[in-house]
Amino acid sequence: MNCTDEIKGMTASATALLRDMIAIKSVSFCEQEVCSHISAWLNSKGIRHKRIGNNIVSEHITDPSAPALMLCAHIDTVAPAPEYSFDPYIPDRTEAAKRISAMTGMELQPEEVVAGLGSNDDGASAVAMIAAFIYFAESSRKQPECQEKINLTLALTCEEERSGQGGMRSLWQKRLSHIRHAIVGEPTRMKAATSERGLLVIDACAYGASGHAARNEGVNAIYIAMEDIAKIRGHAFGKVSRMMGMVNLNVTQINAGTAHNVIPDKCSFVIDIRPTDEYSNAEILNELQSICRSRLNARNLENRSSATREGSPLLETATLTGTETFSSPTTSDWMRIGCDAIKMGPGDSARSHKADEFVLVSEIEEGIRGYINFIKAFGRIAGRA
Repeated sequence: MNCTDEIKGMTASATALLRDMIAIKSVSFCEQEVCSHISAWLNSKGIRHKRIGNNIVSEHITDPSAPALMLCAHIDTVAPAPEYSFDPYIPDRTEAAKRISAMTGMELQPEEVVAGLGSNDDGASAVAMIAAFIYFAESSRKQPECQEKINLTLALTCEEERSGQGGMRSLWQKRLSHIRHAIVGEPTRMKAATSERGLLVIDACAYGASGHAARNEGVNAIYIAMEDIAKIRGHAFGKVSRMMGMVNLNVTQINAGTAHNVIPDKCSFVIDIRPTDEYSNAEILNELQSICRSRLNARNLENRSSATREGSPLLETATLTGTETFSSPTTSDWMRIGCDAIKMGPGDSARSHKADEFVLVSEIEEGIRGYINFIKAFGRIAGRA
């Protein structure tokens, strides 16, 4: 079998697995069934692995002194958007292909599309990484004298979409903290994100005093909140990241009042902030609190921004393989690991968390081929260090 035929066969197998995964509901914190299915599928391929909660970890060790790389992707999904025009779990392939053809302007056949919840985010990365991992594992068994000198860890994680404690955060602390380099699989069109913004969500609350609206009594909490929101909107953080630019923030929710004739004594609002590598989340929280009368409380201070380390062999590999690099505005499991990393995978982030999610079979093939070539090049580069 030539290389093209081998990749085609791997793509067909990966696509079939992805269709199976889509048919299994796997919203965050409900990944048990899809994890079991993937585990059984890996067993059928002779891939030894460990199931840790609803996470899967497999290791391919060629030589303890060889370069090591982790491939990680998540197996959970968000809840389906209500606007789906087809069944998000078992879509009619013909109708889904028609719908996606109309959306994209491409004439797509049913066999060219994998549609449904989690197909793009993050199923395509997961199955492409599984295929690449199996490629290196089988190459070692078939031709040990020609095997690539690289050690691989495959980590398929749960709870990523909801920043759960049982996913990569726990897995990293307990099992994976020895790893030094990683590729985080997310839909990036196989470009390499060399940085990504963090996530800081702040629950803010302005406090006033209730009173009768007709008598202009009380202190209106809405007005206090409005003043603070205006300050937040106009605030510019002093430090600008070389890779990510300025800190981005938006007020995304607001709630107040119990009746039309009662001055509200409380007004709550939510601030969505995308930090850069120039600030810790705690620094951002403190700076905003200093300009606001409202009380600010962070939901989580751990969702930090991330960046590939200067001089990283991952950066050199991207250059050698002609992989385009960029800074990502979205978060991933990258913020939960403590090693040098890039984020790269098949599919397009613009399709994530939306109705009629899909990925093209050609993109899965591109992902498998891209991962294999990148891993080979990384092994050569890191092996020289």
